[in-house]
Amino acid sequence: MKRKLPTAEEMSAALETARKVVSGETPPRADLAMACRKILDFEAVHHPGGSLEIRVPPFAAVQVGVGERGDHTRGTPPNVVEMDAGTLLALAVGALGWEDALAEHRVHASGIHTDISSWWPIPLKYP
Repeated sequence: MKRKLPTAEEMSAALETARKVVSGETPPRADLAMACRKILDFEAVHHPGGSLEIRVPPFAAVQVGVGERGDHTRGTPPNVVEMDAGTLLALAVGALGWEDALAEHRVHASGIHTDISSWWPIPLKYP
């Protein structure tokens, strides 16, 4: 599925939801789902391919390109990263580092192309 780059308004809303979660608020489930989808859409557009699948159950999953081979031809890619919504949102706004997320077992990664530490926080400036 071809992903579209979220608009500035969509990313602003997604990152605002992320900041709320990081500060301890509990946004509506629909806002959490939207934020996860928009953040993963952003990453999929910036890292096209299919060699890695990022999963944030139950809200979203995307395939992205990492490593020397961008596409995987069938089924689940050999590289999988899975995390919960709170972890994704904390990574997106820089409230949690990749290494800390791994050390705290908040991210489950399998495969040789699962180091996506350089993707966080999202390098965009939204109000």
